[in-house]
Amino acid sequence: QVQLVESGGGLVQPGGSLRLSCAASGITFSAYAMNWYRQAPGKERELVASITSAGGKTNYADSVKGRFTIARDNALNTGYLQMNNLKPEDTAVYYCNTVVMFSNYWGQGTQVTVSS
Repeated sequence: QVQLVESGGGLVQPGGSLRLSCAASGITFSAYAMNWYRQAPGKERELVASITSAGGKTNYADSVKGRFTIARDNALNTGYLQMNNLKPEDTAVYYCNTVVMFSNYWGQGTQVTVSS
């Protein structure tokens, strides 16, 4: 059974930083790409960042380029999203995601709130 568990969200002031983690189990984590999505109230879920299975290639939404960094440690079956210079518009529930055999798997999400 594939399970993804996010952690690391919270309340932070504008300009602050957070690091989200996504612990994976039930899969050979190193075999699959990993994504981070977010969903703000009243908005559709959007792709924030992606990383290939070995971590050699990453992609980012234009809105987070230069501020967010996606990474993974396959030995620990864990993915990360380092978020710097956070802005109020980054407030959302953040989800990690992977696709295994054409099936989407999601974590439960972690709330990130950027506010003074």
